[in-house]
Amino acid sequence: MSGTTPLQSPPEVAAGDLSDRLGRPLHDLRISVTDRCNFRCTYCMPADLFGEDYAFLPRSEVLTFEEVERLTRLFVALGVRKVRITGGEPLLRRDLPELINRLSQIDGVDDLTLTTNGFLLAEHAENLAGAGLDRVTVSLDSLDRETFQRMSGRNADLARVLAGIDAAAEAGLTPIKINCVVERGVNDAQVVDLARHFRGTGHVLRFIEFMDVGTRNGWDLTQVVSAREILDSIDAEAPLEPVSANYRGEVAQRYAYRDGSGEIGIISSVSQPFCGDCHRARLSADGRLVTCLFAAGGRDLKKPLREGASDAELLEILRGTWQRRTDRYSEERAELTPTSGRVRPKIEMYQIGG
Repeated sequence: MSGTTPLQSPPEVAAGDLSDRLGRPLHDLRISVTDRCNFRCTYCMPADLFGEDYAFLPRSEVLTFEEVERLTRLFVALGVRKVRITGGEPLLRRDLPELINRLSQIDGVDDLTLTTNGFLLAEHAENLAGAGLDRVTVSLDSLDRETFQRMSGRNADLARVLAGIDAAAEAGLTPIKINCVVERGVNDAQVVDLARHFRGTGHVLRFIEFMDVGTRNGWDLTQVVSAREILDSIDAEAPLEPVSANYRGEVAQRYAYRDGSGEIGIISSVSQPFCGDCHRARLSADGRLVTCLFAAGGRDLKKPLREGASDAELLEILRGTWQRRTDRYSEERAELTPTSGRVRPKIEMYQIGG
């Protein structure tokens, strides 16, 4: 693209010295490659607000693969070791394996993953694995077809998602994680069914408390099923025991089945916030650096990138943005819920991939 500076070798950076104002290092980068999605999940892109005529980003506003690669190299120079590709639905991005191949060859990326709704996964799993993708996470909120359709909307097809999970396993994109957002009165009665289905498969099922991401999902605290409730319901049928985190800042609390048949995870952003260990940065499809899932916006990187900024100049933007970071929204949520009258604007989840 005209105006884009060629890839350079990033200057040497003392990554270990980089931390935000709460002492949190930069370790994970989540890259949204598109704001478009073929589902209309009620907690992300409800169909009544995101109809057929909804105006998504024009192609010219979305970062090119070259731009994504260049920025990723700079993030790695600052300490990032784990990179996750997200959307919208990332498998809608044309020629995605090309980007995976580019990122897989960056020295310092130890874990390259992708989050998907699984609808297109069966046809892409082999190519993604061949391009260097390590593993996938699939969003799946219910095994009941009616509930799945209600939560995923539009042309969601449960059978295709399950086939995608099987294809990913066959392609070696493991361990596969299955993410389930739990909403009271919607799919909470099916939590044990999901656990029963994936127990013993080697896949890691993770339950996520319904969060107030964005501003369009009608979130209410009464809809939240707490981590404790989820844990107790599964433990009653298949006893569980806590397992140590794989690394500092792991978002899910891990629990293993006592009989050795696998494990589950629970992400408790509402009832047990984990802001204190958050070391994730997010890059939106249009090139904004977002430092919190609940942020109102982000630092524009596309403009300096396309105006010819050097790697050193871009590194200073990244470094300065992270060093000024003070985000801890989940810990402050109690004071910012709708009943307090102090609701603040937040970026939408489909723009940064959750």
